[in-house]
Amino acid sequence: MNTNRICIVVALTLTVGAGAAFAHCQVPCGIYDDPARVAQLSEDAATITKSIQKIQELSSKHDPQAFNQAARWVATKDAHASNIIETVSKYFLTQKVKPVAAGAEGHDAYLETLAACHAVMVAAMKTKQKCDANAAKALDAAIAALDERW
Repeated sequence: MNTNRICIVVALTLTVGAGAAFAHCQVPCGIYDDPARVAQLSEDAATITKSIQKIQELSSKHDPQAFNQAARWVATKDAHASNIIETVSKYFLTQKVKPVAAGAEGHDAYLETLAACHAVMVAAMKTKQKCDANAAKALDAAIAALDERW
């Protein structure tokens, strides 16, 4: 298999096969759509919020169907939190955030952007650990703060 075919297979595998995350490729193509990535983060966060609501509603029921649905909502919540973490990691941190040396102009903004990305990832992780509407609100706030940077 030649190099071009390998690249095409890898690209198709990453974009079609992965299915869940919508991060951009890791070649220096320069094609970015920051608003689309932030919109995807917000959509994932909305799904997390709805999942938490449904899990809380189902928690008072004790029948097999409720257990089944609650388990599915937990899986959905966790998958969307993982999507957020992966998108921030693979798109923002590796593609968009450019290092600025200490003492150089823009270093403080660079550190603030790193902190904003980290805050989104931590907030997403906390929605995996908890079934709490406040965790979802914190995630929404972290995404909104990151959106302001782009």
